[in-house]
Amino acid sequence: MSAETIALIVAAGKGERVGGDTPKQFLPLAGLSLVEHSRRALAAHPGIDRVVTVVAAGNEALVEGQTAIGGATRRESVLNGLEAIGAAGRVLIHDAARPIVPATVIDRLLTALDSARGAVPTLPVADTLAGKGAGKSDSLGDTVDRSTLVRVQTPQAFDYAAILAAHHAWPIGEEATDDAQILRRAGHDVAMVDGDQLLDKITYPGDIALAEARLGANMRVRTATGYDVHRLVAGEQLWLGGVLIPHDKGLSGHSDADVALHAITDAVLGTIAAGDIGQHFPPSDSRWKGAESGQFLEHAASLVVAKGGMIDFVDLTIICEAPKIGPYRDAIRDRVAALLRVSREQISVKATTTERLGFTGRGEGIAAQAVVTIRI
Repeated sequence: MSAETIALIVAAGKGERVGGDTPKQFLPLAGLSLVEHSRRALAAHPGIDRVVTVVAAGNEALVEGQTAIGGATRRESVLNGLEAIGAAGRVLIHDAARPIVPATVIDRLLTALDSARGAVPTLPVADTLAGKGAGKSDSLGDTVDRSTLVRVQTPQAFDYAAILAAHHAWPIGEEATDDAQILRRAGHDVAMVDGDQLLDKITYPGDIALAEARLGANMRVRTATGYDVHRLVAGEQLWLGGVLIPHDKGLSGHSDADVALHAITDAVLGTIAAGDIGQHFPPSDSRWKGAESGQFLEHAASLVVAKGGMIDFVDLTIICEAPKIGPYRDAIRDRVAALLRVSREQISVKATTTERLGFTGRGEGIAAQAVVTIRI
């Protein structure tokens, strides 16, 4: 059994109550679709290895990343997604109609799985609850003791093998509104962790405006720059942007000396005023001797996510006379996108020379500068 933690986003429904011809999970919210907000938040969390989105047949091109085809009901869609995963250690099942996913809730869910087969985020019920009067749909009935009730949200976290078996055991023709019910029917307890108002589900047209206000009013655009230089020496490998490039020399440094990733890392850290790469990974620490620089960038990105931010765009410029960067440009874009868990279209890679002037012009070293934009 794989030890991966996989997030499964359910986005195969019609979303008819929100109105219009477009399923609600694909409606725009602050420049992105609802499902893309969820996908980015889950993909950026350091505790999640990959994200699979379950969509209706024909909608695969509407989402980024790996997809699976849904079924006629939500339960069938989840089961299809679970089977498409193949194997995992843990799985988080999330409704695309909840576009704002706080990292702190994911943290609590994953911690709860250390001692339970399932965990769900919940909120207390604040409003008075009452039934309808007997025989009169417009007449108020008796109140319900709200102290015994909670509001259940997603993502819901599970031991993969347990939730898959529970789905297979669920009676054909019977439906469930969430996966926690399915796990409980199989005889497992489900732990509760604190949820978040930001996880409220979008169901009606007014909910879009509320989510837009919550997201937009609290997010600001920040931009920061990063710059790095390393010496070219014989006998070293040349790593640029997380890609090994054939060359007669490589960059010298305490880690793998990847100037491109170092520049991006400093820029990412700058967007949240978190210092520089040397503060987080000091060259005096032997743990980072020869280390892959990708982990530095992943760490910086996780700090942005932990503060509720998202990376919008990276513009990288590599400055050298040789090697030629053009043949490796797309590979670098793909690697940086994978490390930041964003799409390739959000990564720009350029290369330039200094017309043989200075240390880069003499082939003594390579420099890189990066500009990173986030919303937080």
